[in-house]
Order: sequence, then structure tokens, then C-alpha cells
Amino acid sequence: MTRQTHSRPSSPSRPSTSSAPAKRAKPAAAAARRADDDTPATLDACRRCSLWEHATQPVPGAGPADARIMLVGEQPGDQEDRTGIPFVGAAGRMLDRALDEAGIDRTQVYLTNAVKHFKWEPRGKRRLHKTPAQREVAACRYWLQRELDTIEPRVIVALGATALRAVLQDNDATLERARKPVRTPGGSVVVATYHPSYVLRTRGADSREHAYRTLVDALRTASRLARGAGGEHGDAE
Repeated sequence: MTRQTHSRPSSPSRPSTSSAPAKRAKPAAAAARRADDDTPATLDACRRCSLWEHATQPVPGAGPADARIMLVGEQPGDQEDRTGIPFVGAAGRMLDRALDEAGIDRTQVYLTNAVKHFKWEPRGKRRLHKTPAQREVAACRYWLQRELDTIEPRVIVALGATALRAVLQDNDATLERARKPVRTPGGSVVVATYHPSYVLRTRGADSREHAYRTLVDALRTASRLARGAGGEHGDAE
């Protein structure tokens, strides 16, 4: 709120200019708002895209600050949106199973998503996942980069194509083309694999088992690379 000041009425020969400072301040105020939107101080205050308008809350990453492995998914799901915790729904339980089989302690990895708000569409009384648009992934890259800078993981596991594109900042990246681990400019090694939700959606017992084994194998590769087995990220291109 602009503080009002009281002064003597101006004479007819000298028009009042009390409104001039307010007019000059408008561009500066607008610029300040744009700066706040572009570099929000907190995730709760983020307005870099419109997904916050229909989400219950943002879902930040979770895990130790010194984690060697960071797992990046696409976006929170319905249960994650309600709890504010990543990977607690059906896909999270599938991930827990795969991590356990790969010999990885979930409490020792950092879990996050490329997009921090749940994008959904109504279907009756249900809220169904809707793939985030490229511009929404790009807007949320600000937060992913802050996490990468803070955690500095040795290995990043990209769960699905959206996560892979966000991590590599390459909109043409695909799981099919990322068959081998690659290194980011920051020095982390990226291992790409299926998202646990893809495993759950896969039809046919044999196909689902193949997708699950692919996920487990990728997690085992990440664990080996995080330990430095076979040399310092020796398998990365």
C-alpha cells in the first residue's frame, strides 16, 4: 500500500505533481513482480507456470543432502499432491520394490520430479494424470537445477522421457536413444529408464515383467556407478 502524505493545496498557477511519482513507479513495480515470478524465493511462492492454480500444494524433492543418487520422475501424482511427499502412491510402491531388489536404500537417495505440481484432468470424481507441457517442464527446470546444484549427485536416474529431457535440457531426448549412461555438463552421470508408472500400465505379464526388470537393472547400474565401480563413471559417454 502506498503511504499517503498530506500537503498544502497547490496554487492554480502551479499544478500538483503528486501523481507523477506513482506513474513513474509502475514500470519498476511491474519489473519487480516479473523478477519475483522468474526467481521465486520458495516453491510455495512459485508462479513460473500456471500448474499451481489447480494443485493442492507443490511437492518438493526429499532425501539426504549428500545423496550420491538422485531419482527424477515426471511429476507428482494424486497422492503425492495430497501429502506433499514424492513417490508415495502406487508408482512409489513399485519403485520401493525395485530399489529393494537393486540393493538400494530409499532413505539414502534423493527423490524429486521434473515438475513440482500435479497436472490433472477430472474424470468423474477422480483426478487423472495429464502429461505436463514442454513449457511447464521448462518453467520448473529452475527448481530442478537448484536441487542439482545443492545435492551434486554422482548419478541421476531419469525415470521416463519427461525426466530425461528435463535433466539433459534436450527436448529431443528419448529413452531409446539413451541406452548408455551419459554425463551432464555438471559432471553427474545420467541413467535413463522406465518410470514405475509405466511398468504398472504395461499390459501382459511378460511385457510388464520385462519393463520391471529394465527398471531394476538401471537402478543396479546407478548403484554401481555411484560407488565408482569400474572406474570413475567409466561407463558414461
